[in-house]
Amino acid sequence: MNSNEMSITFPALSKNEAFARSVAAAFAVQLDPTIEELTDVRTAVSEAVTNAIIHGYSSRGGTVRMDCYTDGDIITIIVTDYGKGIADIEQAMQPFFTSAPDLERSGMGFCVMQAFMDSVEVASEPGKGTAVKMKKRISSVRADG
Repeated sequence: MNSNEMSITFPALSKNEAFARSVAAAFAVQLDPTIEELTDVRTAVSEAVTNAIIHGYSSRGGTVRMDCYTDGDIITIIVTDYGKGIADIEQAMQPFFTSAPDLERSGMGFCVMQAFMDSVEVASEPGKGTAVKMKKRISSVRADG
């Protein structure tokens, strides 16, 4: 069985969004994804990390943690912040809902994550933070891997 894991933490700064996206993509490469699958992972991670920075911490800084796991042909990525949390997850996951309309946010972050990953689960507690768990099956994993 092909399993592996890694975790990183980094400051909740916009410039680290590209870093997190690249790290997740580099980790996913072990599953031999297609370019499209790799792009899907990068895009979803970008949205999750951006949400943590902008909504979790209101762009005031903090720490973001990213955990990546492989199990067979599935990659799981969990992006966690320890910021303000989400009071109503169902509302937050609705298209066009944003907690930062003054920043001209589209409110499509969770929709984008759901479009590019096979599953997206959100756990959050106001005042404690949010964890976004995303999974994707990499179809090109070889049976002999």
